[in-house]
Amino acid sequence: MINRFAVAALLMSLSAPAFAQEAAEEPAEPITVSGSVALVSDYRFRGVSQSDKEMAIQGGITVSHESGAYAGTWGSNLSGWGTFGGANMELDLFAGYKLEVAEGTSLDVGLTWYMYPGGFSNTDFAEPFAKLSSTVGPASVLVGIAYAPKQEALGNFERTVNSRGQKQDNLYIWGDVSGGIPETPLTLKGHLGYSNGNPGLGPNGTSLAPTGEYLDWLVGADLALGPVVLGVAYVDTDITKRESAYLQPNFSSTKNGSSIAASQVVFSISAAF
Repeated sequence: MINRFAVAALLMSLSAPAFAQEAAEEPAEPITVSGSVALVSDYRFRGVSQSDKEMAIQGGITVSHESGAYAGTWGSNLSGWGTFGGANMELDLFAGYKLEVAEGTSLDVGLTWYMYPGGFSNTDFAEPFAKLSSTVGPASVLVGIAYAPKQEALGNFERTVNSRGQKQDNLYIWGDVSGGIPETPLTLKGHLGYSNGNPGLGPNGTSLAPTGEYLDWLVGADLALGPVVLGVAYVDTDITKRESAYLQPNFSSTKNGSSIAASQVVFSISAAF
């Protein structure tokens, strides 16, 4: 997926050099608060649009302790298949612990609780994760694994008595790489993810998260203009037209019926604080 917490960390690193000298002169605080806000042309979660292939506004805040513990929240508006009713919003709560396991290498373990306020019953689900990040030459590399144990929100949901209580799990493995171009404000980035869970969206109902077995990927670039970052990325999956046909109508744009997992160029403007 396009890891939203990794993106926030990247934004913070892009804005950090301007304040490096000031930070070096002041003692580190035991508790720090950071955050980010973004406007994106399409909210893609693990390659699948959650905003009906339209714009979304997103933001998050994280409170971190010097021990490595942290907690925070992140939210986005939703549309189309991703709404699930209610507030048409995704609100994530997360907490974890990050520690340096070797020079320049960090391990981050935690849990994300995905919430859809006011949505269908049993839409929320929990997903533990582990991420290992490091620097390889001029590049920053991250590999991660997230496993959501069996929960109703990941099941093959149908509005029938027989489907009540049906549960599924989901495994997601991904890798991210990014690197700045020397003497420029440009950063190149790439992502590859693998999802393996339930069969996905069926013709008579919907799973409440984009699961199934498929690959998603991203290639793009970010331009840092002070605290503001302009981004562009090509996002795609290997979900075929035949598979998309099985997933219809739930897996299509409400405007023109096109697959919400088809390739898309996504633009963004974001800032970190």
